[in-house]
Amino acid sequence: MIKRIFDLHMHQLNNYPKKDALNAKINGKWVSTSTQDFIEEAENFASALLEKGLQPGDKVALISNNRPEWHIIDLGILMAGMINVPIYPTITEEDYQYIMNDAECKLCFVSDEELFIKVRNVEKQVPSLTGIYSIDKLSAAPNWLDFKAEGRGKNKERIKEIMSQVKEEDLATLIYTSGTTGRPKGVMLSHKNLVSNSLSSRKRLPVDSDSKSLSFLPLCHVYERMVCYMYIYVGTSIYFAESLETIGDNLREVHPDVFTAVPRLLEKVYDKIYAKGQELTGIKRALFFWALSLGQEYEIHGKGPLYKLQLKIANKIIFSKWREALGGNCKAVASGAAALQPRLARVFLAAQIPIMEGYGLTETSPVIAVNEEKNDGVRIGTVGRPLDEVEVRIASDGEIEVKGPNVMMGYYNNEEATKEVFTEDGWFKTGDLGEMVEGEFLKITGRKKETFKTSGGKYIAPQLLENKMKESSFIEQIMVIGEGEKHPSAIIQPAFEFLKEWCKRKGISYTTDEEMAKNQQVHDRIMRDVDQFNENFAQYERIKKIILVGNTWGIDTGEMTPTMKVKRRIIMDRYAKEIEECYRSDSSK
Repeated sequence: MIKRIFDLHMHQLNNYPKKDALNAKINGKWVSTSTQDFIEEAENFASALLEKGLQPGDKVALISNNRPEWHIIDLGILMAGMINVPIYPTITEEDYQYIMNDAECKLCFVSDEELFIKVRNVEKQVPSLTGIYSIDKLSAAPNWLDFKAEGRGKNKERIKEIMSQVKEEDLATLIYTSGTTGRPKGVMLSHKNLVSNSLSSRKRLPVDSDSKSLSFLPLCHVYERMVCYMYIYVGTSIYFAESLETIGDNLREVHPDVFTAVPRLLEKVYDKIYAKGQELTGIKRALFFWALSLGQEYEIHGKGPLYKLQLKIANKIIFSKWREALGGNCKAVASGAAALQPRLARVFLAAQIPIMEGYGLTETSPVIAVNEEKNDGVRIGTVGRPLDEVEVRIASDGEIEVKGPNVMMGYYNNEEATKEVFTEDGWFKTGDLGEMVEGEFLKITGRKKETFKTSGGKYIAPQLLENKMKESSFIEQIMVIGEGEKHPSAIIQPAFEFLKEWCKRKGISYTTDEEMAKNQQVHDRIMRDVDQFNENFAQYERIKKIILVGNTWGIDTGEMTPTMKVKRRIIMDRYAKEIEECYRSDSSK
């Protein structure tokens, strides 16, 4: 029976032993780790942890990019009955200090010099920490290979004994959610939480032991990690992209059958394709935009024979090139972490690129619902049907509530926060608003805490407006505001790369991002798109004014969480002066 996370790995060894279980590009060549070596290295690592005096139940921090070593260390920690605390490489030293103290981490493994320096800077403020090791070879840091070598061939019986005593209800990992407000909270996930989600999600993705996957979303986030556990279970080979910048090249090299993505990445892929279409001339340009308009009319249950014929032609002459750009072999793209624009879903599905949108939270390990190509399982604008073992109900105020084996054990060291997110009858409160479509497909309609009321007493769900406005190629990020005001407004970070192309076409001299955000022509052009999308909303919901900002919002600069959600409070504080001016100059107020 597969009940603990390491059972997934043993299942691969016993049923689908692979030569290329884990793969990374080193010095320009793909280097493979077999299933056998993967598990042996993890066992040596587990043994080394025991040699260092750590005990089952101890916490080990892991801060790294996606690479085979991440999974080997993760498996080693679990085989030793210990708890993996994966941390985002992009957060602050202060957050590292807080998380490692809260979790009482005994050891920390980092991927490179930059992270080693950041952790070493706070080492003295973390009394429980007894060592920091680097995966990359550094002159100033002890190396993980030397650490692992200390355990080689030792403690075999002890490890077997520990593994036999691990129960499915035991804590496997502590994942600290970034959150858009306050201190990170440590989500306690058991072996059962992650294993149940891996096995249930497996039914929704068309992968098997002959498939290849490309991994590039952060493994410290539960989404990519759980999907990789699923790949391990079914024997799908995992290839790790070199970086976010090389994804395009890696897709064409690996030809993956499946990969996960976030909507922002898919938006960027689409924007690049669109920009190339804009550069075409004559008949090629006409054919490109003809195919694009066909794609935007796509319906799941099809249209008439003429449309089907036209789409077949479009797929042969235009969309086939899109598929080649994604490796030419893509059977599914699992999209999560944020809402996918319906127009993108339509175009990609029309182009025979099966993007399957799903939904979940760290607290639900993570998948609650996901679309699937089989069983008439796709509805554009929804996140699909809930997983088989997961129950979903909509509360009287519209909040989505969940029950199932995937729901977390609670927040670490935080009984009060745990109590707040569970109903009296044991359902987890997601904080998201939703509804059921056709009685079985879940649709997300907003975020409960983000809903605000205008001075006219009307409730606004900013997420719905933001998702629609992001359909503009000019808008990279947007935050709708208007609490207590007469109408909604929006703070917009323009898509500067697209803006540069547009300015070039229009003969507008592009100086700096900051200057262009103040340019009236740019403001008016973006407002034109906003006005167009406003037509989809009631009069009281429409955005009347926009504030353009001249800097790029990011994780490092504090405006975005590691899962690329806008930190509303930070944005409100940062642009308080501009917001005040926006509403003060409002003649309608």
